Amino acid sequence: MKSLMITLTFISLLSCSQAQDKAAHTIPEAWQLSEEEWKSKLTDMEYYVLREKGTERAFTGELWDNKESGEYVCRACKLPLFSSETKFKSGTGWPSFYQPLVTENVLEENDYKFGMVRTEVLCNRCGGHLGHVFPDGPKPTGQRYCLNSASLSFIPKAFKTD
Repeated sequence: MKSLMITLTFISLLSCSQAQDKAAHTIPEAWQLSEEEWKSKLTDMEYYVLREKGTERAFTGELWDNKESGEYVCRACKLPLFSSETKFKSGTGWPSFYQPLVTENVLEENDYKFGMVRTEVLCNRCGGHLGHVFPDGPKPTGQRYCLNSASLSFIPKAFKTD
């Protein structure tokens, strides 16, 4: 009976946390697209990652080993997210960064899928799933933003206009 009560308490806390996470963020009207509109804008893999919160296989994305200077933007809405200056080789097979370019452009929410507690990383403009952040990154932040190449576009420094 005691373990049942603990389990029910955990489930209710989990539900409340997820509800609070979702209620805290509102996607701007311009980016509230129908699923059909998203499917027409994105490839199958981009849709799977950005809209269905999927994950591409490690070492298969086009940006995991990119060493060029520039910025990484949301593939769906082009919001600037990360700089090549904060990218590092994590050995995981996904692009990894130790901090966002602009903190406000990245949204973090609790993710309780698969029996784990993780922190999901989302684009703060369109709500697209980018990946997860873990507390095992390098200094100065100690964070590892582990992202999917399919959720990012890369803009080389030579082509960036301010």
